Amino acid sequence: MANHKSALKRIRQNDKKRVHNRYYAKTTRNAVKKLRNETNKEEAEKSFSEVVSMIDKLAKRNIIHKNKAANLKSKLALQINHL
Repeated sequence: MANHKSALKRIRQNDKKRVHNRYYAKTTRNAVKKLRNETNKEEAEKSFSEVVSMIDKLAKRNIIHKNKAANLKSKLALQINHL
């Protein structure tokens, strides 16, 4: 266990950030899955911009890597174009 007040505070902060990051990452993953299962092209294009925005925010805040974000967006765009 931590021996200093600052270490205890850092543990509390890390736990709070971890829960926050997990929530947004999971929400984005669910949105990506929903978009992948979409069969209507118009609805897929409509939700594509929202999902891309979510992915960009995760990459900006270093929750996911910027290359992973680029790969996700690229694959989603290809899938929508093939509908």
